Amino acid sequence: MTEPRRGRPRTPLLSRESIVTATLRVIDADGVAAVGMRSVARALGVDAKSLYNHVDGKDGLLDAVAEQLLGGLVLPEPTGDPRHDLRAIARAFRDRALAHPGAAPLVLTRQLSSLEGLAPVDAVLAVLLAAGASPDEAVHLLRMLLATLIGTLLREVSAAPAFGGDDGARHEVLRGSGLSAVVAAAPHLAAFDREAEFEYTVDLAITAVLDRIG
Repeated sequence: MTEPRRGRPRTPLLSRESIVTATLRVIDADGVAAVGMRSVARALGVDAKSLYNHVDGKDGLLDAVAEQLLGGLVLPEPTGDPRHDLRAIARAFRDRALAHPGAAPLVLTRQLSSLEGLAPVDAVLAVLLAAGASPDEAVHLLRMLLATLIGTLLREVSAAPAFGGDDGARHEVLRGSGLSAVVAAAPHLAAFDREAEFEYTVDLAITAVLDRIG
């Protein structure tokens, strides 16, 4: 009876999708800073060099993750009500960004020229143009809205809110600061409702945009 040939274990089939999935596993476990060709290759059980057939280094990995997450963004159908439509786009963007909190900074900060990266931009511009903004003004308003949305989401997923937190000791620290305005606002500074903060910020930004157009 012929013995089966022994040799090196078969390398699992690689694809861009499997690489992105492995990268997300690394991010979910250890954060974006842990992403690299070697760490992702280890997660897949392959040699790091084999990844270069599918992605162009670490930046390619990060772009691929951002593109996949944005590709899953389900943009709402426009209703013709600019306030409703802009809020719906913002909520959809937030939902997608929070699908993998550790990867949210990639969705929020990577500059993507792909269809996935441009689709949300197109959706917002379409609402602004339909509301009466000129193309030039629509771009300015788009950038303001995106800056506001990205800022509030990065604060939500990546950092403690300014003077906020769930620790009751924070309230005491604020009350004992000796700063009159901080003391007066201490109960509110110590509390942080992520959903309420998001809604307040988005509503304020949209109001400013529509007042500018109007």
